[in-house]
Amino acid sequence: MEFQDVVRRRRMIRDYTDEPVDPAFLDRALANAVRAPSAGFSQGWAFLVLEDRADIDRFWSVTTSPGELPDSWLAGMRTAPVLIVPCSSKAAYLSRYAEADKGWTDEDEARWPVPFWHMDAAMASLLILQTAVDEGLGACFFGIPPEHDRAFRREFGIPDDFDPVGAISLGHRTTDEAPSGSPTARRRKPLADVVHRGSWGSRG
Repeated sequence: MEFQDVVRRRRMIRDYTDEPVDPAFLDRALANAVRAPSAGFSQGWAFLVLEDRADIDRFWSVTTSPGELPDSWLAGMRTAPVLIVPCSSKAAYLSRYAEADKGWTDEDEARWPVPFWHMDAAMASLLILQTAVDEGLGACFFGIPPEHDRAFRREFGIPDDFDPVGAISLGHRTTDEAPSGSPTARRRKPLADVVHRGSWGSRG
């Protein structure tokens, strides 16, 4: 698929068929993910991959409230045959930039203008989403509710120095129809509203 088609066709897919995902695709998606940029080539990311139905059911069990009835979103998302949980390691970045070639002598987090560890994991996640589109599959990036973070970590043995930045559902689309949800109720902002050339606005 042409790159511009991948960009144009990318959208969040929230309902999947029961057709299995080719393991070769998963390998390619993950190999693409680690081609994302990372500050100082810190590569402070890791990916928990859940392919077995029992593991996927455990994920939903610990990230939703007991007795919670699934709404249409949750019911659809639970049909995904694969989940990938990208994680970021702040410690990897702080340690990397305290090395001699970077010139910092400590691991003070205040030196960082924004948390690049999360940004880099997010860029890796986007490459997974784009690889899914290129493969003709569907994918959706979503958050893990903070109140379930501890239970999720405990259930899947996430180390303390890694933080889940969200989760990605993957699978075959149930339909190629127009997207539903927010994109149907909210228009895409024109470039003129979000691109500021030279300065943000008039200087008075």
